Amino acid sequence: MNFVFDVDGTITPSREKMDEKFQEYFLDFCHKNTVYLVTGSDYAKTEEQVGPEICFAAEGVFNCSGNMLTRRNVEMYRNDFELTDDERMALKNELYASGFSVRTGNHIEHRIGTVNFSVVGRNANKHERQQYVRWDNATGERVSICARMNEWFPRLECLVGGETSIDICLRGYNKGQVKNHIHGSIIFFGDRCNPGGNDYSLALLAEIVHNVQDWRETESLLRTRYERITGKQNRTNG
Repeated sequence: MNFVFDVDGTITPSREKMDEKFQEYFLDFCHKNTVYLVTGSDYAKTEEQVGPEICFAAEGVFNCSGNMLTRRNVEMYRNDFELTDDERMALKNELYASGFSVRTGNHIEHRIGTVNFSVVGRNANKHERQQYVRWDNATGERVSICARMNEWFPRLECLVGGETSIDICLRGYNKGQVKNHIHGSIIFFGDRCNPGGNDYSLALLAEIVHNVQDWRETESLLRTRYERITGKQNRTNG
């Protein structure tokens, strides 16, 4: 059995570091089980959030929505793509048209195989991010932007990700692609497992899915539902 975890909002607060006590518990869990991480962020950001020990202990770390795999600090593969001029202009138009007034910069961020788009910007502080979360919850702005981009550019797949952003990749090059690199059944933990969320494509392929509210729910599930099972497996294997 493979345990696969989204990062932001699932094992860490969004864009922040893991809780220290949960980090210690999760590292031990990685040593006892087959664990993969899959996130829209790059490897450096993931290492910053969860720590280098967890990244090394995991069987693999899928970054940029599965478009890069790192195993024991060794890059195994990567996929790349570039926005066309028309696609980039469409995103800029969405930025100009938004009724949300705060702009912090770094609105279109290129990553390996993906582009991350944010109206408030990747430079936003916690307060500014929370402002946008309230705005987006009230207006459904990100869902609307995704719908327009997916209609206008069929080669792209635009999905709501994290608290404030949109993940953009070539159609089919979403988190679901990690299933091709994981042998056996999957227990998946994510916070965006509903249609339109960036965890949905992988949730469809997993045998068991936990659509969690935050990292605390993930920790609770591991301790109450899986600790005894994995403990028995480890004692048997040992």
